[in-house]
Amino acid sequence: VQLQASGGGLVQAGDSLRLSCAASRPTSSMYYMGWFRQAPGKEREFVAAITTTGSTKHYAASVKGRFFIFRDSAKNTLYLQMNSLKPEDTAVYYCASRRSSGSSRTGYDYWGQGTQVTVSS
Repeated sequence: VQLQASGGGLVQAGDSLRLSCAASRPTSSMYYMGWFRQAPGKEREFVAAITTTGSTKHYAASVKGRFFIFRDSAKNTLYLQMNSLKPEDTAVYYCASRRSSGSSRTGYDYWGQGTQVTVSS
């Protein structure tokens, strides 16, 4: 499956932004869809994940309560609603999918190309 992330941009602290990730085909064969991010000079880190049934969601502690992951199966699209953005949220954000169950934070099989989010103070 090919994934295309979009929606990044330059915003101010406190603003909101919604990222989208369009899949090239239905993701019903996947178990998890997730978002990751990588800030300059840092390793890529887990942000959020959702099972393809939509029944379970996981969040990194740093974004819990501010970011919300959801999906529209009819559109084969994954979203990340980011509220109350902080400068430390600045990163390239990637969407990914994982075929098997297990950890929602590792072992992803397919990756999108990334979209830049920059939060100014």
